[in-house]
Amino acid sequence: MALLDVERIKLFSTRAPWWCMVLAAALTVGFTVLLVANAGTTFPLAVSTTQFAYNFGLMVVMVMAALAITTEYRFGTIKSTFQAVPNRTAVLVSKTVVVALLAGVVGEIIAFACWGVARLMKPDADLAIRTASDWRNVAGVGPVYFGGAILALGVGMLIRQTAGAVSIILVWSLLAESLVGLVPTIGVKIQAWLPFNVAGHFVNGDEPATGGVQGRGAGIDFAMSPWVSLLYFMGVAVALLVIGIVVVNKRDA
Repeated sequence: MALLDVERIKLFSTRAPWWCMVLAAALTVGFTVLLVANAGTTFPLAVSTTQFAYNFGLMVVMVMAALAITTEYRFGTIKSTFQAVPNRTAVLVSKTVVVALLAGVVGEIIAFACWGVARLMKPDADLAIRTASDWRNVAGVGPVYFGGAILALGVGMLIRQTAGAVSIILVWSLLAESLVGLVPTIGVKIQAWLPFNVAGHFVNGDEPATGGVQGRGAGIDFAMSPWVSLLYFMGVAVALLVIGIVVVNKRDA
């Protein structure tokens, strides 16, 4: 518990996490407002439509998670931490728990905020959360943010430098997985196993077109069910984290 308290204090002692959380909420809710404002004539409005922009907030939250570890290497505070607590694995696991839980909570707040804003803007639209699919569309954003933070921490542990870690995270999630689809014959098949596409399948379910708007995973034939997709995404994230912890234990701080 002491390590968790230390990591919590370190995380909130800088402005970066606060700015990242505000930016994640502003980007996601702001884009949702624009989307909902144009709904009705161009495309229908559904519960899933309110979560179309979750990926914007996810990117910012992952940057926040990467910064939680890379800034410690940048300013050398990780050395003093490892000197005070020689068990590096315990330190890194504690940091992961704090950052990932925060990311999950932020994801849930953003998801329900987007849904609530949509209901306020379009009170006559059918946006009631009734089915299991509806609940997964909204409440499923939190677990994806949770897993995304774990993945980002793993990348940060491996790269150590903020610029490099953030670049890899953004290029991987925003560009690389989409470009794989351009590979002839096998591109789309490979996309069905890439982590961020799979996470999108969990949120969107078997209908990747969110209320008429093409969400992440549109046109991809996923072999996994939505809940298995979440487990797969979490597995990839944890695998990267474990590799990162092993590397940190072997390298000098």
